[in-house]
Amino acid sequence: AMRLLGGRWRLLLVSYLLQGPKRFNELRRDVPAISQRMLTLDLRALEEAGLIRRTVHATVPVKVEYALTEDGRRLEPVVAVMKEFGLWVKARAAG
Repeated sequence: AMRLLGGRWRLLLVSYLLQGPKRFNELRRDVPAISQRMLTLDLRALEEAGLIRRTVHATVPVKVEYALTEDGRRLEPVVAVMKEFGLWVKARAAG
C-alpha cells in the first residue's frame, strides 16, 4: 500500500478526484505546488495501478479527464482518516 500510495501527492490527488472527474489543469490548480512532470508521473502510476481511469475525448483541442475507478473509490475511508489525522496534528502544533 505504501509503495502504491507513498510519496507526497498521490493520496492528495485521489482526494481531489473523490469530488468527481477532473482535467489535468484542474488538478494542477488544486495542487499548485506540484510540478507538471510529477503530476504526470503520479497520474500514470495511479492509472497503472487501476485506481484512476484516463479518458480522452475526441474534441479539438483534445480533452483528457481523470476519474477514480471503483477500486480507487475504495480509498475514500483512507483519505478521511488521513484528513482527520492531519487536522489533529495541525491543532496539536497550534495548541
